[in-house]
Amino acid sequence: MTCEPNTGQMKIAIIGYGRMGRAIESLGKELGHTFPLVIDLDNRDELGGKRLAEVDAAVEFTSPDSGPGNVLACLEHGIPVVTGTTGWNERLGEIRQYCEEKGGALFHASNYSIGVNILFALNEQLAGIMDRFPLYRAALKEVHHIHKLDAPSGTALTLAAQIIEKNSRIRRWHPGTGTEEGSLPVESVREGEVTGQHFIRYESEVDLLTLGHEAKSRDAFATGALMAAEFIKGKTGVFGMKDLLKL
Repeated sequence: MTCEPNTGQMKIAIIGYGRMGRAIESLGKELGHTFPLVIDLDNRDELGGKRLAEVDAAVEFTSPDSGPGNVLACLEHGIPVVTGTTGWNERLGEIRQYCEEKGGALFHASNYSIGVNILFALNEQLAGIMDRFPLYRAALKEVHHIHKLDAPSGTALTLAAQIIEKNSRIRRWHPGTGTEEGSLPVESVREGEVTGQHFIRYESEVDLLTLGHEAKSRDAFATGALMAAEFIKGKTGVFGMKDLLKL
């Protein structure tokens, strides 16, 4: 599988017509896809109607409150669903089980950027290396636009979980920049129209090591989401970016 979307035409439902929904629609049309159903706040009653049954897959980017219900509605009607909504990880196990029971297809990721998922792979490896060097203190910072509803971002939480798993001195994370023994500080900043920045720092008394990613536009995420929709068509099970990118 290459890291470029294919041009096979699909009928895709967009659930959530915000910045990401519009970016997916715009890029998808360039690739030959069609979007016969767009669900937003004013027509949520159409989610589950006959029009949903006409699509090959659904792509869902909404809010933590509505995301789980949207995903369940798609699975209930046998529609493969790609979701990028974050902030509802506590329900992921329940929805994964429902997907498997229904023989459905669910693609879930905290970030659909190819670059960010390469960052995940590097972060995991670096955290294991830094476990051997106690003179370095780890910290994490994420910056997003002022419209983002969740903080920390789902991507930051994924990065933090990887560090906690690989570094024996870090057992938890806490918000902000303050230092706490055995805890990883995770700073969240909301400013302007920043698309997305994530930085991991390891600092000692004598030097600083950084690992990071900055999205230039929402097309970075739209590309991955469309690749996921193409990937999940005709499949059953629960998938993520590691499956798609073979990381």
